[in-house]
Amino acid sequence: MEFPEELKYSKEHEWVLVEGTVATIGITDYAQEQLGDIVFVELPAIGDKVTKDDAFCVVESVKAVSDVYAPVSGVVLEVNDDLPDSPDMLNEDVYGDGWMVKIEMSDTTDLDDLMTAAEYEEFVAREKE
Repeated sequence: MEFPEELKYSKEHEWVLVEGTVATIGITDYAQEQLGDIVFVELPAIGDKVTKDDAFCVVESVKAVSDVYAPVSGVVLEVNDDLPDSPDMLNEDVYGDGWMVKIEMSDTTDLDDLMTAAEYEEFVAREKE
């Protein structure tokens, strides 16, 4: 299981790549592994406002339908248009082609609640126990 060092992580198993005030968001390797084969992804629209800790995407797998929670608040700048046609990218390249949205953050202090790669790795280890 991968835990890229350059990312931040939420307790809801989303990853965040921060570039200035823009956050690229996806689900983690652990999340996609728990879901199994992903068959459907519903993304927000460009311009939608998202609020930290609120559901903003839906991922459906052969096992379950799961909400994806926003790790930061802001406005959706860009969505990964390839995901609805190829939801299996979340299983194949979760930290690359499987990114979900880019959000212009309204409050960068939201990042203070996220974990580092090492902290998230420990968090996942505790969840597996």
